[in-house]
Parts: sequence; structure tokens; C-alpha cells
Amino acid sequence: MKKFVYIILILAIGALAYYGTKEPSGRLEKNEEDQHAVSGMSEKLAGDYNEAGLTLYVNGSEVEEDEYKPYVSNNLHLMMPLKMLKDKMKCTYIEYVNGSIVIKRNEGVARLVLDSQDAELDGKDVKIADAPIKKDDETFVPIEYIADTLDYTCEYNYDTGRVSLQKVGEDSKLPAAYDMRKEGRVTEVRDQGDSGTCWAFASLAALETTLMPDEKLQFSVDNMTMNNGFGVEQFEGGQYRMSIAYLASWKGPVLEKDDPYGDDKTNSKLKAVKHLQEAEIIDDKNLKAVKEAVYTKGGVETAIYSDMIDADSSSEYYNEETHAYYYDGSEGINHDVVIVGWDDNYSKNNFNKAPKKDGAFICKNSWGTEFGEDGYFYISYYDAHICETSVVYTRLEGADNYDKIYQSDKLGWVGVLGFDQEDAYFANVYTAGKSEELKAVSFYATDAKTTYEVYVATNFENTDDLANKKLVASGEMEYAGYYTVNLDEVVKLPDEKKFAVIVHITTPGSKYPIAIEYDADSMTDSFDISDGEGYISLYGNQWYSAEKERKCNVCLKAFTDKTE
Repeated sequence: MKKFVYIILILAIGALAYYGTKEPSGRLEKNEEDQHAVSGMSEKLAGDYNEAGLTLYVNGSEVEEDEYKPYVSNNLHLMMPLKMLKDKMKCTYIEYVNGSIVIKRNEGVARLVLDSQDAELDGKDVKIADAPIKKDDETFVPIEYIADTLDYTCEYNYDTGRVSLQKVGEDSKLPAAYDMRKEGRVTEVRDQGDSGTCWAFASLAALETTLMPDEKLQFSVDNMTMNNGFGVEQFEGGQYRMSIAYLASWKGPVLEKDDPYGDDKTNSKLKAVKHLQEAEIIDDKNLKAVKEAVYTKGGVETAIYSDMIDADSSSEYYNEETHAYYYDGSEGINHDVVIVGWDDNYSKNNFNKAPKKDGAFICKNSWGTEFGEDGYFYISYYDAHICETSVVYTRLEGADNYDKIYQSDKLGWVGVLGFDQEDAYFANVYTAGKSEELKAVSFYATDAKTTYEVYVATNFENTDDLANKKLVASGEMEYAGYYTVNLDEVVKLPDEKKFAVIVHITTPGSKYPIAIEYDADSMTDSFDISDGEGYISLYGNQWYSAEKERKCNVCLKAFTDKTE
């Protein structure tokens, strides 16, 4: 079926003389003076349209949320936020650190690059008049150029301000099978040897995929396992919260070549080469969400029970010929792997004991290439533990994204605190340096569908000053996890004065929504209660000292940049 992008322009007569009807491949040849006149008029018109506002309709329904609104570029093209394509048009997309953007829906694939007019639509190289850009930390793309590729029509009328996107055919569906290896989105398989470091290998392997295929780095397991701050030796094992805490506190990751594995030494003075901004935690065997994460974001770390310890082991639960594993017993988890794909039609007969239905995840192990299928194996969807808790490291940025981190929770999410209801307030107080502006904060959502409001109070002297707070951000987290929230506008901090970051958090179904760091056991012996000034409150008016009255630090970091 032939698809069309309908473009309706109702402009002033003078403007029509210059522009007519736009076509994505069209080009006007004018002398320099004419071009300058056209540019000036189009910028004025774009400003008028944006000031008047556009009304967005997707599949016949008005989209009222301001965060999804398009704007008109100076070339009079519609620029749409990427998250609107995902949330309202059911597209999937991946943003890479080098600026590449891949957007998919059904069989259509659009490949774009930030600040570049070069694009690839359904395998064909094209030029687009408006390049994708970052605007207020949000990525915008020229929707009229890619709508057809995504099985959508695009109609807009600048006179009425109405923009209408209508799908052609059915909503996007995940493929029956997907393999990150075929997309060049995995790094090489490694071997943990006889150490209990599978958790770190899995965390870092998943983290590495966040950058693939555009940036291929190998991160140091020794550095993560020997410098995380927890009282755990390499042979003792670990878990994903330790990984997140290490990464979120800017201790790592560092490169494998700078701190190689297995030499019984480490360099604790190495600086992180990337900064973790976000890690989603998907619970309760949500297989669809895990697949979507693999498809659009990166490899997913998860835990299983394994009675094997290396490539030379055998097990009644593992079919060595088909590289298929299925455990249906009651033993607890003891091994971490990375999900890098799936096959809905993978036969249940490939397992030593047949699960109730077909289907398996493709998993990357850390026992070298002699194990399984060059280091990979298949785990049944119906395995006892696969996807009970899954972690995807969804945002990784350069180590220069902020000048300074303020924190008092280097061990991260150790426990939870609250007032026996689903919402609460928590705050951390820090002393600013000179010429700094607050750009972002980070904290944990302890369960799905957590909503938040972030406030800032400058010139803090005592808890009475927490009432003089300013709302600087709000939103919702779909999953539990660690999140960095960019402020709606930067806050200039008074030089060498205390300031407070305050969060009102609501986690449906929770009695204790605040993530805290405290001395829980021998693993957390390095807990330092002297480095923080935190507070908690039920309603945001009466505050309790986290350190003095609850013997903990609240997990709430702040990020600043120097001002010129």
C-alpha cells in the first residue's frame, strides 16, 4: 500500500511567494539577498506559530501534556520530541553517545544524527532540511521527514495550529526473535575464572552495550570489585545494587586496560571515564519490558540459580548440545548473566526437562568462549528466577557532563525509610563552592510508578529554611531504579553557603519510599555517617535528622557546573 505524508500550509500571501508547498527533497535556488529575506521571514513566521502554540493529535486523540508538544523550526518544519514517538506513537529508539539516533516502528527504520542533515530512511541515504537537535536537554527530530518510514501520516495546518499524526496499519510489535550479537551491540565474552565476580562482569557487560555499536569500550571488573566500598572480597560475590552505587558515586567505570583483571591489584586513584545517569530495575518477571529494554536500550543484567561454576561443569538442568538451561527448583539465585536477545519459538524440547511452553532468552555468560555457544546460552522464559529482577543501564554520559558531584551515600541504596505510607519528603544539605550553579539531582525510586517533585532552598541555616523551597522539576519513573533529574532551570548557588535539595516522593503501595544508606551488616562497615546532613519529613513541615535520629544518610546527590 502506498503511503503519503500530507502537508498543508496556510500562510500569508507574501510567505507563499517564497515557500509554496514544502517537499522533503525540495531546494530553492536564490541569490544571497533573497535567501536572507526568506530566512528572516521564515524565522518570524516560526516565532509567531510557536508563540500561538500548536495542538497535537495522535491517532485522533489530543495530546495535552506539554512535554510532548512539537515546535516549528526556522525552516518551517515540525520538530517533535523523541519521547513522544515512543510514548504516543509506539516507536522504539536508541540514542547513542556519538549523536546517532535509530528509530524503529514495524519494519521501518530511520537513522539520524544530531546536528546533521544526513539520514538513512529504510536503507536509503537522504538529506533532511532540519537536523535533529538538543533543546532543553530533549532531543527533537523533524517528524514530517520520518513519518512515512514509521507508518504514519503527518498533516498540519499552521493557520489553525493543528498537527495530526495518524498511524497506518497496526501498532509496532516486538519481533519474535532478536539477537544483539547480529546488530554489533555486544562486547567480547570474558572469563571470571574462579572468583565470585559474575555480578561485576554482568553489570559492566550490560553497561558496555549501552554505548554499542557506536562506541566500544571494555570496563575494569577489578576496579569495580576492589573499589566499591563494600566489605566483600572478590571470591565472595556481590549484586547489582553494589554496581549501581559504585557507578553512581563516580568511582567508575574505568577502562580494563588501565586496571586489568586477575592480577590481584588495583588502582583506586583512576577517574571514571563515563558517568552513570540512570539504571532501571524491572521486577516481577516482566518479560515484555525486558525485551523492550534489550531492543531499545541495552543488555539486561539478571540473576539465576546455577549448579555449574565454570565452562567445565555439567548439570542436569543444562543441555550441552543445544546450550539450553532450565531450572525449576527452589534454590535461590547465585549467578548473574546478561540478556542480549530472545527467541519466542525456541523449542521447549531443546531443554533436558521441557518447560511448559517454547521460548528462551539469549544470555551472555562470563565463563569464557568454551562455554555454550561461544560464551552464550539459552535460558527458558519459564526458568525459576530469570527476570525476577532485571537491571538495564539506560543512560551513560561523558565524564565531563558536570563539574562537581555532592553526595553522602557512596554505598547507595542499602535500605528504605518512611512513615508507613506511600509518600514522604527527604532532603540533603550541602555547602556550595564558588561560582556554581545547580544543574541536576539524583536519587532512587524504590518501586515502579514513582512520582516526584524536586525543590531547592538556597541560603540554608536550619530546617525552617526548608519551607522556602522552589519547585525545579517533577515527573514519574516507570520502573524502580537510580535516576538523574535535570532541573527545569539551573539554580545559581550563593558562594560558600549551604543549600538544600528536597524531594517529595510518592511510590504507590510502599510504606517506606525513601532509599537510604546505613550500617546494615559487615558488608557496609565503611558507612560514614559524618559526611552528610540529611532530613526526612512526612508532610514537609516537621523535619527529622536522618543522621542523628535514624542513623542513616538519605540517597540524594546534587550536580553542579562552574559559572564563567
